Amino acid sequence: MTTATAATVPDLDEFTAGWQAWHRGQEARLSDPHGFLAITSLNWLTDEPQRFPDAPGEWSTGPAGPVVDLAAGEELLINGSTVRGRHCFGLIPERGGVNATWGDAVVEVARRGGSDIVRPRHPDSPLRTAFRGTPAYPAHPRWSVTGRYVPFAEPRPTTVGSVVDGLEHVYDAPGKVTFALHGQEHSLTVFAGHEPGSLLVLFTDETSGGTTYAANRSLHLPAPAADGTVVLDFNRATNLPCAYTDLATCPLPPAGNQLPVAVEAGEKIPYERMAK
Repeated sequence: MTTATAATVPDLDEFTAGWQAWHRGQEARLSDPHGFLAITSLNWLTDEPQRFPDAPGEWSTGPAGPVVDLAAGEELLINGSTVRGRHCFGLIPERGGVNATWGDAVVEVARRGGSDIVRPRHPDSPLRTAFRGTPAYPAHPRWSVTGRYVPFAEPRPTTVGSVVDGLEHVYDAPGKVTFALHGQEHSLTVFAGHEPGSLLVLFTDETSGGTTYAANRSLHLPAPAADGTVVLDFNRATNLPCAYTDLATCPLPPAGNQLPVAVEAGEKIPYERMAK
């Protein structure tokens, strides 16, 4: 298995234009008025009611799931209905969540690592309003390689750490991808992606902690072909939300997903982290 040859390399200008259009879409989603840059706090719910300065009501959780008690004059819009007084969200599945609208803000009620959380998202968050894009390596076809998806006999429950101390995530890994890069053979465990059949890779490499974010980067892969062939375009390696904000609960790469080569492609350390 080898990287692309000169005969198969697409026109650089066309390749770059395609990457730029993709990256603009990535940044638009990240900087959405209620995207991750809009988060203003991360609150872990307990059975003791708590009030947060950036959300209405008193919040708690228990065997029946998260609950909010709204005071007189407070209200939320949930699934199109106005809610006042006491509202029970019910049990929220792991990595699931409900968005409740409060004025121009959204209050995310979610479950991460076995705990219920509340994360308000305000469009006027300083992190969002000051966002100036994400630096990245120049796109080049040499970082787009063809690999092969090798499914496991059964999906393997895989526990990974988190950027939050003590928090763990468990994902079902359906298989691995193998590929060659710079003349070396590599293998990475993959998780299911957002689109049917697609895959997600969490990884680090020799640039991590130098030019790229130390904890992780992610790479979304299209659904493999019938013979398992899949393209890994490392130009599209992206930062997870934790690269921008400490109010995220991002997973770390699984054991073995540390590439012993410098992947000088994809997104670099955000400007927001460079200033710290």
